[in-house]
Amino acid sequence: MQSQVSCFLYTICSLSIFNNIYSSENSMSMKKFALKLTVAAVALIGLQTSSYAVDSVSVEGGAGSKVQMLRLGAQWDWKNTAWWQSNGTHIGGYWDLTVAEWHEKRYNNTDSSKNFTDIGFTPVFRFQRDDKKGFYGEAGIGVHLFSSLYNNDTKKLSTAFQFGDHLGTGYVFANGLDVGVKLQHFSNGGIKQPNGGVNFAVLKAAYRF
Repeated sequence: MQSQVSCFLYTICSLSIFNNIYSSENSMSMKKFALKLTVAAVALIGLQTSSYAVDSVSVEGGAGSKVQMLRLGAQWDWKNTAWWQSNGTHIGGYWDLTVAEWHEKRYNNTDSSKNFTDIGFTPVFRFQRDDKKGFYGEAGIGVHLFSSLYNNDTKKLSTAFQFGDHLGTGYVFANGLDVGVKLQHFSNGGIKQPNGGVNFAVLKAAYRF
């Protein structure tokens, strides 16, 4: 029951953020968005009591060509999954549910800016130690839904639905702190043109419960 409450509250927080941004004429500022992300993270941290509850939460910051991103995520480990187990390592994985705010610095190839929301869901494969500590490498490809079409600088994405794939590496400390870096690419896979693609370098900080 508590796990259901946890997931429900996370969903409500995410939808509230999405609704506020989508309904605002000029979208919210990055500062207000960061405040809401912090509130959502605190709610999640206080509800970790069930085996089906969130296993970790994360905050990420990304930068690309004239675009920035701030993202909050919740992760659920794949239970009892340990492929190619050898020498104290294996391949496991997790589900990653995220909500992000993008900041286009040259909207419509002008000096104006625009924010929009991105909700994503990604299965991630991770090569890691059996105790899930120390160095790791990971890769994932997931689906994303934008609250508006990306139109920034000379790049356009013609659909709100996007694929997001990434390669990353990082380190998990003994206290559960996970710090890492990612290279992430967004595109619609050629569903519709134009499909300029967007690339990010991403810094991640997460905490495992």
